[in-house]
Amino acid sequence: MKTTVFGCGSWGTSIALLLHSNGYDVTLWSKFEQEGNILKTTRKNPLLKDVEIPGDILITSDIGEAAGGAEAAVIAVPSYGLRETAGELAGVLEKDCVIICMSKGIEKDTSSLFTSILKDSFHNKAAIAAVSGPTHAEEVSRRVPTACVAASEDISVAMRVQNLLMNEYLRVYTSTDVIGVELGAALKNVIALGAGISVGLGFGDNTMAMLITRGLAEIAELCVKMGGHKETLAGLAGLGDLIVTCTSEYSRNRRAGVLIGKGLSTEQAMKEVGAVVEGYYAAKAAKELAEKVDVDMPISLETYRVLYENKDPVAALKDLMSRSRRSEQSTGAEIWVK
Repeated sequence: MKTTVFGCGSWGTSIALLLHSNGYDVTLWSKFEQEGNILKTTRKNPLLKDVEIPGDILITSDIGEAAGGAEAAVIAVPSYGLRETAGELAGVLEKDCVIICMSKGIEKDTSSLFTSILKDSFHNKAAIAAVSGPTHAEEVSRRVPTACVAASEDISVAMRVQNLLMNEYLRVYTSTDVIGVELGAALKNVIALGAGISVGLGFGDNTMAMLITRGLAEIAELCVKMGGHKETLAGLAGLGDLIVTCTSEYSRNRRAGVLIGKGLSTEQAMKEVGAVVEGYYAAKAAKELAEKVDVDMPISLETYRVLYENKDPVAALKDLMSRSRRSEQSTGAEIWVK
């Protein structure tokens, strides 16, 4: 069975390694020929230390070669490149190929979820699933025990993806709540940026716990307003991914936030991280979505203001702490109460 991973960053490379370990014929596609040539020559991804890419994984920048004959296509490109990649694939993938979206984010400017973009690109004729959870590429590539969720509106498609990915070090659960899984995947990056900023400012565990729990409440409220399920946000794609992204040394969003908290500009911080910081794009989408469906998302909003309006991080935290008094079971938290 031929499987192709589109996007050869750390996450795409890790998934290619996983599929190879599961015994599949694997192709790894890079949009950029120079990047692909480096991977072919060195058999290493500089973002994944001490991990070798097996010689029988085909690496190519030819999208036709990568797509031809593929029975499963994994999308692992940065958020800004997803629509373009989807448009290119629509003309070359086999009609019965299952499309697995492993990119995490919300499209800038349109605020579209990635599965919606894929549905449009393939005219609602493709089998599509979204996969998310606490899955740092650095650990998956080293076969550290990990769990995630495969979500599709068609449970048989989710089960197909589960069977494709699951092995002794990756446990895959299924879900039909695509909205919840995708929103959790995208918006935890925004909260992680805010959590990193708090660390950079010198605050401690209490602040981190506050941001994680209240951040989860506001994501869950948005999820419910958009038709998703609150229970999803209590699972791997919500709480699990949020915890690991807010606290882990591998988290680019946390690292960027720490640098901003220490005084660097947003642009300087992202340059220092040296890879895509998806929370930057998701913060704008979160603000637009919250306004569209009339949901109060104070942590996401203050993070947006720091990132896009150069608001002083200390002032942002003070404004969060001085909001009007309320019950914990109001504006967000009540969705957990039955």
